Amino acid sequence: MDKVQAFGKNFTATFSPFAARTQQYVKEQLGQAEERTQLPNDYLELEKRVDALKTVHQKLLQVTSQYSNEAYDYPPNIRESFNDLGRTISEKVQLLSQASSPGEAQSALTAPPSAKPQPKTFSHAIARAALASSQVIVNANPPGTEDQLAVGLEKFALASEKIGEARLAQDAQIQSRFLAGWNTTLNTNLMFATKARRNVENSRLMLDSTKAAKGATKDMDHLSEDARAEIEQAEDEFVGQTEEAVGVMKNVSLPPRRAILLNSNMNCRSLIPLNRCAIWQT
Repeated sequence: MDKVQAFGKNFTATFSPFAARTQQYVKEQLGQAEERTQLPNDYLELEKRVDALKTVHQKLLQVTSQYSNEAYDYPPNIRESFNDLGRTISEKVQLLSQASSPGEAQSALTAPPSAKPQPKTFSHAIARAALASSQVIVNANPPGTEDQLAVGLEKFALASEKIGEARLAQDAQIQSRFLAGWNTTLNTNLMFATKARRNVENSRLMLDSTKAAKGATKDMDHLSEDARAEIEQAEDEFVGQTEEAVGVMKNVSLPPRRAILLNSNMNCRSLIPLNRCAIWQT
């Protein structure tokens, strides 16, 4: 029986504030609340900035999360077999250089994998297509002849593979230097800010609910000592939650960390055009 009574008291202690806050919220939505405690201007400005930062993080991460998908630029109309993805272009070129017949050359192109399957990127797909095309030209010519188109296609294949590897290196750096940090901000820091703001709103509703219940919407001169003490306790809770939320939101709003991460993203993305130019010049 004692346990049942204790449970009832705990349930009432938990439910009563929730019910009071809910009732106050409904009154405000219906325009029936006599007074609403106003939040400080600096708090409201921080709320706007945090909301803007959350939107920015969601928009950027919605797009940049594709860097975690290796095949984001892989042509959907290509059908490559397991053997096509078995060896790197460099390995296939080496095997082709050792082939002495068309049969051996074909075996070199479809050699079983020596490690994990090769990447499915646009540049790697171009490289595989160019090398296969080079071998088509070689097989169409008399043995021992050198065709400049075949030679050019082989060089093109090797260059394309290097560009594909540079893209994968870029993506790995963006994931570690940019995406990880921005995901942490969105899923941890901004989440803490949201929780802190919710606590402020709950304490504000509780304060206004207490004032309304005690009839202190205008002044407190006519209130009893107990009523004043209850209102003052609610005010202290509101002030404390507000100060804590301001600290959390200021911490989230600090720009240096995000600027560094964004610069890292820009620096990583600059690797591809620079590498592509260097590769084509070789």
